[in-house]
Amino acid sequence: MKSNLVRSAPGSSRVARFVRAPGGLSLRLEVRALVVVVALLLTVLTASVVLIGTGDFPIPVGDVLKTLLGDGNAGQEFIVNELRLPRVLVGLLVGASLGLGGALFQSISRNPLGSPDVLGLSQGSTAGALVMIVLFSGSAAQVTAGALVGGLVTGLAIYLLAWKQGVHGYRLVLVGIGVSAVVTAVNGYLITKADLVDATRAVVWMTGSLNGRDWDQVWPLLWLCAILVPVVLANARGLRMTEMGDDVSYALGVRVERVRLVLMLAAVLLTAAATAAAGPVGFVALTAPQLARRLTRSPGPNLVPSMCMGATLLIVADWASQRLFGADQLPVGVVTGVLGGVYLLWLLVTERKAGRI
Repeated sequence: MKSNLVRSAPGSSRVARFVRAPGGLSLRLEVRALVVVVALLLTVLTASVVLIGTGDFPIPVGDVLKTLLGDGNAGQEFIVNELRLPRVLVGLLVGASLGLGGALFQSISRNPLGSPDVLGLSQGSTAGALVMIVLFSGSAAQVTAGALVGGLVTGLAIYLLAWKQGVHGYRLVLVGIGVSAVVTAVNGYLITKADLVDATRAVVWMTGSLNGRDWDQVWPLLWLCAILVPVVLANARGLRMTEMGDDVSYALGVRVERVRLVLMLAAVLLTAAATAAAGPVGFVALTAPQLARRLTRSPGPNLVPSMCMGATLLIVADWASQRLFGADQLPVGVVTGVLGGVYLLWLLVTERKAGRI
């Protein structure tokens, strides 16, 4: 196996390593992107261990590690393995799913605002959950199923309405904004028709929270990610080509609409499943890909860095909500909403000063 180190362009700080294997196969690695991914993984793993030890019954980091390795006492094993570890795993999977889904939509639409929050997918999942809560007083499993179905139906509606000899960026965003407005109005109507108990339950779910999450939420989301992430990464090259335009992509042999359809379906499933597991956690899908791109300084969708950034954002936000507010901790969706809103305002001001908007 051979490797060559090249600089992408004169004066550029990005360095790429091409790894060549027997049989003529080659793999292009962005050195800076690889460093960013490793740093994010270390950060999120450290934050996860600290988060597991945080709560009404604090556990030192050393004891958390011993318990995870099967060497803790009975009390610690119950708290760590049954109460806190599932919550952290749900946070990791939800953050990674939202980060990857946001990166896919932003790349497909070629628009930094093309995230599930803006396109209405989160609102569609919320509508499905509200139908189960308000109209049927459904159980937790039924609410989860309703959120998943609502996200899929909304994604299908957006795709069909945006289709005109293919799906293109600005049309996708505009249709998504319109669908989001309609579904948001439906959600408001559903809440007004609910009784006090169901309305309270609906509002709590709509905030987005990791409270009370257990292994029942971990396994479905884990299996879905195990299936969809390899599918997405297998189509990453085609996605990267589509960013150069449809004509160039077709000339390079990329089946553009097939790639878009597969990746949009994967993004919708990831977003709907994440929303079903934790509620509509705002702004992670919007900000994670943008932050990842700024850190890696790499063109293209930045799929793996976006996944790692999404998981990091959600875990750090959950830790902050517990450390800063204690027993009166805010739901993680409130924290990510505040942080994401501040970041969006900063981004708009920066872009305006640069003359790009």
